[in-house]
Amino acid sequence: MNRTEIEAKVKDFLINELEIEEDVIFPEAKLKEDMGIDSLDFVDIVVIVEKNFGFKIKAEEMVGVDTYTKFCDYIESKIS
Repeated sequence: MNRTEIEAKVKDFLINELEIEEDVIFPEAKLKEDMGIDSLDFVDIVVIVEKNFGFKIKAEEMVGVDTYTKFCDYIESKIS
């Protein structure tokens, strides 16, 4: 899976599963501040990522992952 496909899948589940408005999803968008993702949403994200990408998110690995780009970078690093 290439970077474009990863970003498309991530954007799709943010919009369709978490009901985040598409216009707030941009590379430097902050997950919490700009997109409004809270701790309950992160629980859903863990399940969605496991289903779509085949790995479990570890909380300690998410330290510093605070933007859309960094989140996609994290996923890319786990599946490459």
